[in-house]
Amino acid sequence: MSGLWLPRRRHLAEGLGLDRRAFLAASLRAGGTAAALALAGCDWKEPRAVESALRSAEHWNERVERRLFRPGARSVPSARMVSAGLKFPSYFIGDQLPVWDETARGEWRLEVMGLVSRPQRLTLDALKALPRTEARLEHFCVEGWSAVAVRTGVRLSDLARHVGLSADARYVDFQSFDADYHESWDIESAMHAQTLIVYGQDGQLLSPEYGAPARVYSPVKLGYKCTKYLTRIVFLAERNGGYWSDQGYEWYGGV
Repeated sequence: MSGLWLPRRRHLAEGLGLDRRAFLAASLRAGGTAAALALAGCDWKEPRAVESALRSAEHWNERVERRLFRPGARSVPSARMVSAGLKFPSYFIGDQLPVWDETARGEWRLEVMGLVSRPQRLTLDALKALPRTEARLEHFCVEGWSAVAVRTGVRLSDLARHVGLSADARYVDFQSFDADYHESWDIESAMHAQTLIVYGQDGQLLSPEYGAPARVYSPVKLGYKCTKYLTRIVFLAERNGGYWSDQGYEWYGGV
């Protein structure tokens, strides 16, 4: 492949992201990992035993990822990586490309609610009026490729201050108008300085292909955690699931 997408070897902490069963099977073949040991005595034909082992392995994996996470660390793409531009992959869940229809739905607004003292319903102009951040960031896909783009938006930590985030908030759920897609995050990852509510890419407003009018993005999470086509951000005390997380993908999804 060209330099636009650089295959990367998934480290152990992100190996459960796409398909936990495939990862664990590979671990068994390779041997020597805690995940493999968790399944060493299991009968793979027994769903309850397998599911229990899978849950244990995922919990172990999340503990590893949380220990690896450093709030002050920054992801800096290699200078050799060329920005993907229009070749940046586009993906969505619904049957058709999601496009916000103002005639049918009215003006788009981003609702910020939950454990906050000042809930908001922000228009795109109001979102753009908040402190602006622009950065060249690398996107990491669970399938193993990565791509670079310049992202423009608002740090989620700045938005959290704007709405008066409660100290009781431990999680945040990002909800979408793309077939009700959503994914929830831990608050530490959400408050990372490179976690953005993005409304621009490569010097232009987001197009529908890339999640317009706004999306969440951070290089500390795998791509499937970075909800596009945002409509609502909900700060929570308890963990919520997600579109892919509820189908067996790893919930934490860290890079």
